[in-house]
Amino acid sequence: MSGNNCTTVTEFILLGLTDDPSLRVILFVIFLSFHTVTLVGNLSIITLIRKSSQLHTPMYLFLSHLAFVDIGFSSSVTPLMLKNFLVDKTIIPLGGCVTQLFFVGFFGTTECFLLAVMAYDRYKAICNPLLYSVNMSHSICTLLLTLSYLGGCINAWIYAHCLSILSFCGSNKINHFFCDYAPVLKLSTYQNDILEILPSASSGSTIVITVLIIIISYISILFSVLKISSTEGRSKAFTTCTSHLAAVTLYYSTITFIYATPKSSFSTDENKVVSVFYMEIIPLLNPLIYSLRNNEVKGAMRKLMRRKHPFS
Repeated sequence: MSGNNCTTVTEFILLGLTDDPSLRVILFVIFLSFHTVTLVGNLSIITLIRKSSQLHTPMYLFLSHLAFVDIGFSSSVTPLMLKNFLVDKTIIPLGGCVTQLFFVGFFGTTECFLLAVMAYDRYKAICNPLLYSVNMSHSICTLLLTLSYLGGCINAWIYAHCLSILSFCGSNKINHFFCDYAPVLKLSTYQNDILEILPSASSGSTIVITVLIIIISYISILFSVLKISSTEGRSKAFTTCTSHLAAVTLYYSTITFIYATPKSSFSTDENKVVSVFYMEIIPLLNPLIYSLRNNEVKGAMRKLMRRKHPFS
């Protein structure tokens, strides 16, 4: 590299979503509001589950961890994105880029595994209700949570490690609002097929494994529900699954577009839009999805409010 009179890159410039000054101000207000609602909504879910004894079940234990992961996922990107709207140039060192990519990968992958675990939990609750307390004991729930976080850590480490061994020379402008692997890889002078294939293979394997768990769980649930004779019983069983299915559909449709679609089939701007959706909008929507259609959550909220304001 020195022979080519090329300076080694040690920091990057994030180009962000737009360079229009007036649009930046509008987007700053919008995404600051989104992030505030995300934090308040998910923290409310976690607090409600911890304080309400009727929600101390495996389903809500997993939901509280999903809320925690959503907070981490959004918070790993949003502060830097908001800064980008306020300053002309957002600079991030290579070490900071690797760290951000690790946390994005960690929380994003852990969410995949948690959604699969929640589908498995619904399968056990509906298909084997009499053995549910045994099949989903505290030790088994702890094991499933540990495996979810471990899977997130492994995938994140693969991405971060591959990024850390890349070399950069010349352009240091990342055409994105965070250090996503694909746009950073385009700037690298170190050409190696393994560094391009390995992260994609890791993400693809995670998506395939977790989607298979979800599909198999819901096929089993469907057959069990169809055996229920009463319409009310079938409706109640389906109601416990609709919120989770909505969350799964939103999340997997976007990450599949980003990580399982050939890179040549969509533009950088489309990549940015979809990334905004699954990093900002989905963590905001999840608390609403799991609370608005859930009578147990709404009932626990009313009880908690009456406890705080007994004479209201």
